[in-house]
Amino acid sequence: MNKLTTYINESVQELHAVRWPTRHQAVRLSGIVIVFVAASTAIFGVIDYGLSQVIKLLLSLT
Repeated sequence: MNKLTTYINESVQELHAVRWPTRHQAVRLSGIVIVFVAASTAIFGVIDYGLSQVIKLLLSLT
């Protein structure tokens, strides 16, 4: 039990030493992540659609 309390106390001390981003930085970085995820989703969606059309074409030829 002593090791657990030591671990928790040291973890809390480390969290106090962390330099947290400002609200403006957090909002800006969250926006960048959302845009990147949306762009990646769109790209993978187009690739998936194209590959599914190729598979349908190949299956219709047999």
